[in-house]
Amino acid sequence: MTDAQPSAEASRELPPELETLTARLQQLKQQLQSVIVGQGRMLDEMLVTLLCMGHALLEGVPGTAKTLAVRTLALSLSCKAKRIQFTPDLMPSDIVGTNVFNLAQNTFELRKGPVFTDLLLADEINRAPAKTQSALLEGMSERHATIDGVRHELSPVFTVFATQNPIEYEGTYPLPEAQQDRFLLKIRVDYPPEASEMSILDAVHEGRPYDNLASRDVVPVFDVPGLLQAQRALVQVRVEPGIREYILRITRATREDEAILVGASPRGSIGLLVTSKARALLRGRDFVTPDDVVALAQPVLGHRVTLSADAEIQGATESEVLQGILDRIDVPR
Repeated sequence: MTDAQPSAEASRELPPELETLTARLQQLKQQLQSVIVGQGRMLDEMLVTLLCMGHALLEGVPGTAKTLAVRTLALSLSCKAKRIQFTPDLMPSDIVGTNVFNLAQNTFELRKGPVFTDLLLADEINRAPAKTQSALLEGMSERHATIDGVRHELSPVFTVFATQNPIEYEGTYPLPEAQQDRFLLKIRVDYPPEASEMSILDAVHEGRPYDNLASRDVVPVFDVPGLLQAQRALVQVRVEPGIREYILRITRATREDEAILVGASPRGSIGLLVTSKARALLRGRDFVTPDDVVALAQPVLGHRVTLSADAEIQGATESEVLQGILDRIDVPR
């Protein structure tokens, strides 16, 4: 589907504050694409995640610019960014921090963990046990961390971009359903197109390593207050009743399909609504179209459904089942 819309809507002028915001969002997107070559959809969905104050699970093989994307995003937003390499022996205190006794002062001092940041890259999140993952889950759901019974607030723009390898399962722990549901989007990261990969090779051949951000002209486009303002602007994006009903029908259909054992919860409906609004804003619109909903149905709902045993035996995938649902539900006009 394309981003088609009625001509009357297309000619509508945005309010001045939204027009300025969408121009800055386009500048941000263009800067990211100048560094991260051939991953336009991934960058789009990462920006949607940020605008919706959500978290994203990036699934793709190593070497597809997931870490580089988070680093570039942090520089472009003038945000702090930290990275945690998840391993089987990682402890909850390695994520949230701990109180350490200071002999000189004869007092305990709080040594904050990497969760106290703006953007957190949780690399290979499924390599840590459930106890450790639950420490991160508190920050994702409540935006605070509890250390020795004391609650500590996290950054107002705290966002987790977690990665996992889709083909390597040895030494991994399945993410609990509650934790998967906390990820607003599951972003599937594919290999770049051939032409894009050739441009990466050309840059390296010419002595311009594509992952060396120091040699790139990456400048801050937003700061934390600006990002918070952009997140608040979503309330100005209109969603007509017919579009809201379309979202509801898609989500409820996941609970009625014979191939699905467990369908998406109301959190899935909400996620599809807010992400559609964010996508519209990224495209310079203050209204949602059916194309926005269709484009985000898979990344929002795919990880929120569980296939039945029969469907799995037949080799069905969540993507195929959801596409079938989209194909049979009438699109509002």
